[in-house]
Amino acid sequence: MKIEAITIREIQMPLVHFFETSFGRTYRRRILLLTAHCEGVDGWAECVAGEDPFYSSEWAESAWPTIVRYLAPAVLGKDLDSARECPALLARVRGHRMAKAALENAVWDAEAKQKKVSLWKLLGGTRTEIPCGVSIGIQDSVEQLMEKIETALAAGYGRIKVKVKPGWDVNVLEQIRSRWADITLSCDANSAYTLDQVEHLRDFDQFNLLMIEQPLWDDDIFYHARLQKQLRSAICLDESIVSARAAATALDIGACRIINIKVGRVGGFTEAVKIHNICQSQKIPVWCGGMLESGIGRAHNIALSTLPNFSLPGDVSASQRYWKEDIIAPEVTVRSQGTIAISNEAGTGYRIKEDLIEKLTVRKETIRREA
Repeated sequence: MKIEAITIREIQMPLVHFFETSFGRTYRRRILLLTAHCEGVDGWAECVAGEDPFYSSEWAESAWPTIVRYLAPAVLGKDLDSARECPALLARVRGHRMAKAALENAVWDAEAKQKKVSLWKLLGGTRTEIPCGVSIGIQDSVEQLMEKIETALAAGYGRIKVKVKPGWDVNVLEQIRSRWADITLSCDANSAYTLDQVEHLRDFDQFNLLMIEQPLWDDDIFYHARLQKQLRSAICLDESIVSARAAATALDIGACRIINIKVGRVGGFTEAVKIHNICQSQKIPVWCGGMLESGIGRAHNIALSTLPNFSLPGDVSASQRYWKEDIIAPEVTVRSQGTIAISNEAGTGYRIKEDLIEKLTVRKETIRREA
């Protein structure tokens, strides 16, 4: 499988409804898409770096030049047996995991298409349907939040996750539990708290939460271990799990009881599968987190979620929750029982709407090997 060229483009898509976390509110997504051109087969992937360097130090304006100047040239002209060879080719560049993931995952998609096999089977998946949850951002009012939860439950989602931050946490969780005593409920702090707020975080224990996601610093594992010892609720680590080594460290010191695997955050499918395997060997459940992806990134999350240890509902929800029109067909839909059926077609099982992508494209560049 020879990589002949890489195309990078930026598209812009307005969200159906704003999405707010502890570090800001998003109305519109700037999305970088990569296409790996491999001997007549095109593999597609999405870079999940955000509009701003808030969730992580990576953002759209750092990912673009890193891909163009360093990552794409590292793979161009290479004849690969498998996409698993990509990480070694990209290893000279430190960090920039979201940019690396976009390139590697595009090659995975191309490999699946070339071998005429579904991406999820190529990754080692076993599930023919995956359970889905929703992530609901901070709203303008508790009443607005309640309406969104009610809509999600009516649609069949098996887990509700709400974003929290100081001033929007205990009171909100209390009102949710007063109305829905038995739903599977999680919260995500996106690093909004510090260790001196442990007494406040203990108040979360009363709400029978599936997990509290990343309550402390985004790069921390050690202090999460201290906090986990003082909480009944399970801590789930997200931002600080950037590699299989980080996951192994977190489990060794008891920093969490659950891990969220985001394929872009950890640098691509190869590393994501390693993290899955480490957690599976230690009987620590994992789930797939979302990054407000378009259908291309969403399809990759679906494929990853078929691995056997993805036993908790992830953030892989329906396209219509985010987009008026998605860039794949069929769009991602969720069954009434809160699951997504897995396609056996080659690649992701979703067709790329290239005409729509062209209309949404605001910049584009194709990188070829220099003669």
